[in-house]
Amino acid sequence: MIAEKEFKKVTTNTLQKMKAAGEKISMITAYDFSFAKLFDAAGIDIILVGDSASNVMAGHATTLPITLDQMIYHAQSVVRARERCLVVVDLPFGSYQSNSDIALASAIRIMKESGAHTVKLEGGEETIESVKKIVSAGIPVMGHLGLTPQSINKFGTYVVRATEDTEAEKLKKDA
Repeated sequence: MIAEKEFKKVTTNTLQKMKAAGEKISMITAYDFSFAKLFDAAGIDIILVGDSASNVMAGHATTLPITLDQMIYHAQSVVRARERCLVVVDLPFGSYQSNSDIALASAIRIMKESGAHTVKLEGGEETIESVKKIVSAGIPVMGHLGLTPQSINKFGTYVVRATEDTEAEKLKKDA
C-alpha cells in the first residue's frame, strides 16, 4: 500500500502506482472553492470539475450550455482550494467534437488558465484523434464512456448504455 506520506500531491504517476498496487482511488465532483477545500482536506484523490456545473450551478436542464470560459472559471476556483488532490476538468460540449485542433486549443486553455492537471472528454473511437493530439502535447486525458450526458440529444434521455450486445461490443472497443 502506498503510504500517504510518500507523496504530498496526487499526480498521474501517483494514480498509476495506486492502480498497480490495487488501491482504491477516490474521486468526487466539485465546482467551487469551498467544497473543493473540504474534499481535498478529506483526502479525496481526484476532484472532477464536471460540465454538470451547467445543471447543478446554473440550473440548465442539460450539460450542453456550459461554455469553456465557465468551465475555466469553476476550475480556477477548485484549483485554488487544492493542496493534495489531482484536478480533472471536463472539456465542455462543442470544445472538442468538431476537430482535433479545436480540442487541443480547448485543452491548452483549460490547463494554462486554470492550473488543472488533466482534462476529461466523452466518447470513444470517434474522439481518438483529439485524444492523441491532446496527449502528444503533454496533457493527460481521462476518458468517459457509457452514460455520456453530452449525447443527450442523440439518445433522448439519460439511460444505462450498452445493455444490448452490439452496443456492449462498441463500448468494449472504445475502452
